Amino acid sequence: MEQYEPDRLAPAQVAAIRRSFRNGRASFTRRSLLRASAGGALTVGGLGALSACGIPAAGKTQGGTSAEDHSAKEKVVNFSNWPEYIDVDSSGKHHPTLETFARRTGIQVKYTEDINDNNEFFGKIKPQLAAGQDTGRDLIVLTDWLAARLIRLGWVQKLDPANLPQAFANLAEQYRRPDWDPGRAYSYPWQGVSTVIAYNKKALDGIEVKSVSDLLDNPKLKGRVSFLSEMRDTMGMTVLDMGKDPAKVTDDDFDAAIARLQKAVDKGQIRRFTGNDYTSDLAKGDIAACVAWGGDIVQLQSDSPDVDYVIPDAGWLTSTDNMLIPNKARHKANAERLIDFFYEPRQAAQLSAYVAYMSPVDGAKEELAKIDKASAENPLIIPTKDMVAKAHSFRALSDKEEAAYEEKFAKLTGA
Repeated sequence: MEQYEPDRLAPAQVAAIRRSFRNGRASFTRRSLLRASAGGALTVGGLGALSACGIPAAGKTQGGTSAEDHSAKEKVVNFSNWPEYIDVDSSGKHHPTLETFARRTGIQVKYTEDINDNNEFFGKIKPQLAAGQDTGRDLIVLTDWLAARLIRLGWVQKLDPANLPQAFANLAEQYRRPDWDPGRAYSYPWQGVSTVIAYNKKALDGIEVKSVSDLLDNPKLKGRVSFLSEMRDTMGMTVLDMGKDPAKVTDDDFDAAIARLQKAVDKGQIRRFTGNDYTSDLAKGDIAACVAWGGDIVQLQSDSPDVDYVIPDAGWLTSTDNMLIPNKARHKANAERLIDFFYEPRQAAQLSAYVAYMSPVDGAKEELAKIDKASAENPLIIPTKDMVAKAHSFRALSDKEEAAYEEKFAKLTGA
């Protein structure tokens, strides 16, 4: 194995970035992808600009650096998010929640959909953050593992609880104490992401699928099973199936799960490791069962009645995309007011009705029922208490661990 250097990405990590940018949960957009994949072949460009830029060793744990807050005089907040990850009206030109916020507070939201991949975006803002400069953004949305990195580096600001009364009161219990930000001192979830088992009822033709073991061991499913190309999702679900907790995964646990998956690869049980592109194969029945993202399944079911999902008895994997305020942001208080606004159950419901991911807001279910009863009753959007009890998160990894784990996973997947 190549010697780990903390100031640069390992080759396996670069490969993981490319997989994510090409066809992982980061690719395309969170809603338009399914429309594209249902039509057939998918094409991607623009990878040439991606490079193995150095990333400093993460070790700093104190709060980030504030700047003079101009919120009182400058009624604006600069918000960077992922494409198609907020509510849009029928014209496709307006975001109703942001317009409600502006009318109520007088604060205009300059909203930019410029996050297409966690690592690519990190490379974009890293030079300013490393130099102690303003990124030009007051609020950003990053997946939990990268949010953890920025917090460790001391590159995001500690939040002021006085500006977040609704967020503190309405944050669902399962999201309150991630190991990388206990008590949510630096971040609040934008949306939750679920990893479950999905299947095509017609393709299964009576075969029972209730666990990862069923995917790996049932010879009737040989060559008709897929797992995700995102390391934490596939490994987390496999570790759970083996009776281990992903939140406490050890090197030995990880290696045992790799060996189990490798055995299934060698005998042809696993057809391939995929990003979002499994949705087309699942809808057509070319893949009978797979490890899948809940948001994809919610959207896919509207057009594919044969598609369904199961929560294994061993549990399911949950992760979050999170709102953070970068160092030197000019409008910290305005950004905090916007975070708090989205923790009003009515606004949270409006958001979930459009994006179809898991709401982290207590009280959103009742408001969502007024908009879309079916969504309010869908556990992949508003999880039940029984489902929450089975939720698990993959623990935060050090940079060295991540490099080693990604290299092992890349060998498994052939990436």
